[in-house]
Amino acid sequence: MKATRLGAAGLAAALLGALVAVTPAGAAPAAPAADTTTCVTDPATPKRQFRAMWISSVVNIDWPSKASQTAPDQIAAQQAEYRSLLDLAERLNHNAVVVQVRPTADAFWPSPHEPWSEFLTGVRGQDPGWDPLAFLVGEAHARNLEFHAWFNPYRVSMPAPGGAGADISQLAPGHPAREHPEWTFAYPPAGVAGSRLYYNPGIPAVREFVQTAMMDAVRRYDVDGVHFDDYFYPYPSGTYQVPDDATFAEFGRGITDKADWRRDNINLLVREMGEKIKAAKPWVKFGVSPFGIWRNQSADPLGSDTTGSQSYDIISADTRKWIKEEWIDYVVPQLYWYIGQYPAADYARLVPWWAEQVRGTRVQLYIGQADYKSGEAAYGPFWQNPRELSDHLTLNRSYPEVLGNVHFSAVQVRANRLGATDIYAAEHYSRPALVPAMPHLPRKPLLMPVVTGAQRQDDGVRLRWRQPADGVGPLGTATSYAIYRLDGIRLAGRCDLADAAHLVDTVRARPGTAAQTWVDTTAEPGKRYTYLVTAVDRVANEGPVSPPAFVR
Repeated sequence: MKATRLGAAGLAAALLGALVAVTPAGAAPAAPAADTTTCVTDPATPKRQFRAMWISSVVNIDWPSKASQTAPDQIAAQQAEYRSLLDLAERLNHNAVVVQVRPTADAFWPSPHEPWSEFLTGVRGQDPGWDPLAFLVGEAHARNLEFHAWFNPYRVSMPAPGGAGADISQLAPGHPAREHPEWTFAYPPAGVAGSRLYYNPGIPAVREFVQTAMMDAVRRYDVDGVHFDDYFYPYPSGTYQVPDDATFAEFGRGITDKADWRRDNINLLVREMGEKIKAAKPWVKFGVSPFGIWRNQSADPLGSDTTGSQSYDIISADTRKWIKEEWIDYVVPQLYWYIGQYPAADYARLVPWWAEQVRGTRVQLYIGQADYKSGEAAYGPFWQNPRELSDHLTLNRSYPEVLGNVHFSAVQVRANRLGATDIYAAEHYSRPALVPAMPHLPRKPLLMPVVTGAQRQDDGVRLRWRQPADGVGPLGTATSYAIYRLDGIRLAGRCDLADAAHLVDTVRARPGTAAQTWVDTTAEPGKRYTYLVTAVDRVANEGPVSPPAFVR
């Protein structure tokens, strides 16, 4: 015992210089952490992995689960429901949410361009009496979850009953589509079951307008990402054709093939939107979640070994081009199929194809997971396997390009049918994780935090630290912190922080103060620990490691 105490005391003395020689404000930042590229890590506990779930608002799929009026208790109930979904994300060690805030050419914020969404109050255009988007972002950030604002560019209405269908007069008063009916088309045709309205992607004024409407939220709110799903041109319905002959004749731009022209319209939307986002806020990420098949090999040798529908052809989405041109920061193909014995779209064939597409680019690959199919008899026997989703995540480990997953959707994750959520969470999300860094986004160096206290108390170990003054603006400021805990009193080895084995939490920085606190409620009484803290900027770059703090 005496030798142990002397060893600990000697170690503490050896580190005293590091503890007191804190980099002063304005000085050069400390050297970065040691290179860990050659460390052997546990693939089950990656240090970085994008983990999120989609929170759908359209037709009240996830949140709010029902439209309500504007009484205070109804607003409070909607807010509590959203908080419960974020609590779920925290329990599952997720680090982001993707929330639908413009489902049908409407808004979940006081937009000067578009009406309030009916999915908030049940009445198209009705002011809910509060700012949902400010609340959504703030609550996510309080839990240190990235907030990706999910927009649908061209969908204007949902089919009747319940939606406006193809009847423009049923839209909110003053709706831009009512003021510019020439901007829209109905598909399938009005009077056909399932008919709804779309903005016409071939009209330049439409493309400019929808970008302006979406950029209003980007500029005014502290979103971390902008997210599109797979709704561009409408999915085919029977033999009905999209009614855009006249648009093609007027705005063809010299393109002779209509299919090529439609793809170019969507290409322009994606490229220009990405440029506008980066011009306004260079740190905001831009991602798209396309249908899981770009093209089949039978149609294009660059395509996948599949036989299903092709998004390149049916919805004019040339996703592969967006990756190769690096117009987007990340892509989340919706790989909503099982592994094996499904030649139309085998998950095990599609993951390597998508991995190959992003290889050598700066576009990150996350996989869209079909939690909604788990345990549902209608989707066949393979989805009765409680391990199917976990097997997907295990397969992903074979492809280093796969950097995360997004689960559809929140209420399905919560349903946990067959215990599938519990299984994949235990096997793949057992530790916290930082979101993957994006080296191509601008950054400024961060300074190391200085731990000023680590004391035991009744509810655990309270850690206190200060953050020396960083750079000016969001790129040079600590947005959050990663907290590591090592057993015993010791120096951290070069590989101790290479994966999440010792990562116990990530927490949001307290705005307006350099003083930060956190309580380790999982610390065992009487057990010795070494704590280390790093600052993380808003695009997930990690700064140098703090000097250690010891708890005996």
